[in-house]
Amino acid sequence: MRRSRRLTETTDPFVRHPELRDRIADPAEAVFFRTLSVETLFADKPDLHWVVELLHTDEVRETSRRRTLADHDGGDLWIFGYGSLMWNPAIHFAEVRRAALPGHARRFILKDIYGGRGTREAPGLMAALDPGEGCEGLLFRIRAEDIEAETEILWRREYIGPGYLPAFVTAEAEGAPVRALTFLADHSADTIEAGLGFDEQVRLIARGTGFLGSSRDYLAGIVDHLRTLDIHDADCAALLDAVDREVAATRPAAPQPPKGPAR
Repeated sequence: MRRSRRLTETTDPFVRHPELRDRIADPAEAVFFRTLSVETLFADKPDLHWVVELLHTDEVRETSRRRTLADHDGGDLWIFGYGSLMWNPAIHFAEVRRAALPGHARRFILKDIYGGRGTREAPGLMAALDPGEGCEGLLFRIRAEDIEAETEILWRREYIGPGYLPAFVTAEAEGAPVRALTFLADHSADTIEAGLGFDEQVRLIARGTGFLGSSRDYLAGIVDHLRTLDIHDADCAALLDAVDREVAATRPAAPQPPKGPAR
């Protein structure tokens, strides 16, 4: 019996990018994000209970998901990732492709005070898509039959609180346009600070840390995964270099051993 072209194409999600095979976390092992809920996330973090009141409710989140997916043309769904989705999408995908998104830039303007990669006392900083000269990242294809389950997981992660707006955009992959879902900067959210200067970005990234890790490691993950694809993002590389210099400059000096008696 002849195998369908669809089955042939989806056998190996990494057929176009074998170099990513060991660079993207297995969704089956991404238990944290696949079971993420506001209730369980903060249950053992009493110092962060104040955050819950600022996050989206399940009803708001689901309304956003339904409204957004109503614009889906049908068939498989493409997701454009430009931050941590690139190495830990936590969704089951049939294919991954390198892609570019014209008219948008990856900008570090999402301030994290909610405990993930920063706190109220030492805010962190993450990336958001904003109008700009272009952004390179990854496209993940979700099979049509998996859209309902996988986007529910995606929304609980990306739309947990104010900061992002889901939207369909037109990316470019292998010279062809691809309509894809992504999350843009929501300028009505207090967590988006579009006017941050370079020095302030460096300071926030160098200091921000939380239960998901540090803002510095988040930035380094972006630079590292783009490098795997032979993509040099000059802005991210310069920012990481400055952050590492800041971290080194503010690190407490190691205690010196006492000097012995002179001989």
